[in-house]
Amino acid sequence: MPLDRPTSTAAPIVLRDAPGADHVLTPEALAFVAELQSRFGLRLHALMVARTRRQERFDRGELLDYLPETQAIRQGVWRADPAPEALLDRRVEITGPVERKMMINALNSGAKVFMADFEDATAPSFPNIIAGHANMLDHRDGTLEHDDPKSGKSYRVGPEPAVLIVRPRGLHMQEANVLIGGQPVSAALFDFGLNVFHCGRALAATGRGPFYYLPKLESHEEARFWNEVFVFAQDRTGLQRGTIKATVLIETLPAAFEMDEIIWELREHIAGLNCGRWDYIFSYIKTLRAHGAYLLPDRAEVTMDKAFLATYAARLVKVCHRRGIHAMGGMAAQIPVKGDPEANERAFAKVRADKLREVQLGHDGTWVAHPDLVPVAREIFDAEMSGPNQIRIPRHTYRIEPAMLLKPHAGEVTEAGVRTNISVAVEYLAQWISGRGAVPINNLMEDAATAEIGRAQLWQWRRHGAAVSLTLGGARKLDEEWLGELFQTEILAILERVGPSAFHRGHYASAARIVQDAVLAETLPDFITAPAYAVLNVLD
Repeated sequence: MPLDRPTSTAAPIVLRDAPGADHVLTPEALAFVAELQSRFGLRLHALMVARTRRQERFDRGELLDYLPETQAIRQGVWRADPAPEALLDRRVEITGPVERKMMINALNSGAKVFMADFEDATAPSFPNIIAGHANMLDHRDGTLEHDDPKSGKSYRVGPEPAVLIVRPRGLHMQEANVLIGGQPVSAALFDFGLNVFHCGRALAATGRGPFYYLPKLESHEEARFWNEVFVFAQDRTGLQRGTIKATVLIETLPAAFEMDEIIWELREHIAGLNCGRWDYIFSYIKTLRAHGAYLLPDRAEVTMDKAFLATYAARLVKVCHRRGIHAMGGMAAQIPVKGDPEANERAFAKVRADKLREVQLGHDGTWVAHPDLVPVAREIFDAEMSGPNQIRIPRHTYRIEPAMLLKPHAGEVTEAGVRTNISVAVEYLAQWISGRGAVPINNLMEDAATAEIGRAQLWQWRRHGAAVSLTLGGARKLDEEWLGELFQTEILAILERVGPSAFHRGHYASAARIVQDAVLAETLPDFITAPAYAVLNVLD
């Protein structure tokens, strides 16, 4: 079907304008998005209902296990379709928001791949989203450039840029500023639809796409949904089937039990799985929220070399290599520490140790958040991995039992850990509401997963009455009254640090209210970005 052929789908209504919208939201592109929503919207709604029903079973006491009905897929001898040449070597990938200057720096960083993130690293104000899609069009046309009026610097994409992979927003999110049939369009279908419509054929012509990262999948049914979207989009835009390649982030606990099945559903289109470690910790807490036996200690003690995280990473490598696809490691969130060489070296040493663990475990590549970390990670993978990847090397033939994927980390819940979760969650969410999705906090580049982990841990510790080790000695149960006092103390500390004017302009009060409401809720909310989006969408 030609791209400009009209459809019978109801015309989308765009509720607000944004710079670049006339270039991005063309009638043909909006018609394509509307067709995606018309064909797949009800199915997507059913999948979200299924998530709720599954969580209700976990809340009643059921624990996760491998699915008996898909045993033949797990035990079967089969492999996914091979990856295209552009994705054979992914040893270092850099991630970041779809902001123009940061995109250029990431493309020029020396990484093999740049994941342009419409999701956790981008605060989804309508201007941010439209600007991101406009940047994708300029990347397509080779005109992505930026002249900074403040510094006088010019930014241009170099001759050997990283391969671009786009991460659309999650299936649970909506784009409230575009209505189809009177309802908000799916943010995932909006981001994917605009990108594949505008850029798919041009990227395919050069063998560099279209490629996607799929966030927060919880089941193989959701992978099947995406596969059907891909098939339709390829047929509709004139792409050969199998041209679209996706890497699935395994960043939810249920998905870790369905890795084989997810690959099977996407076997024509899948290029790898990725250890989305920070969201995975959040999902572990959320999924097991009713189970006091799975209480986690301070975030600093929940490391990738122990307990459920180590098992999850090992299983991902094992499954990926058996199925012939890339097993991608997780994010190094460290950023350079300016003016403190010793602290900077300590941060880089942590990155080296983390990347050495990953490559020796069998990962075929890894993530970093800052261009200065690309050579650090690259050095480790170059020394340990002689070929473009390790897919042909089998790993971990032993069976990983379900209990191993659920084993909690040992360690303390400390007063410092409670205070840090409060202050970082509020600080990040205030920045997010202000339109910034990638935020440097305490020498780490944080995204939305930071706020999610922090508020989820606080909820879990309060809900199950965790014993908190006090800074001055002794211990105290974390109850609602004390938690309220700690919130007040940390908010006052932020107010003192930034001053009243910046506190007001920076939306700290709104962020604190949203975080505190989530922490004190009777049932742990699914995503803190949902109520925050309502505030962001009013303010942008």
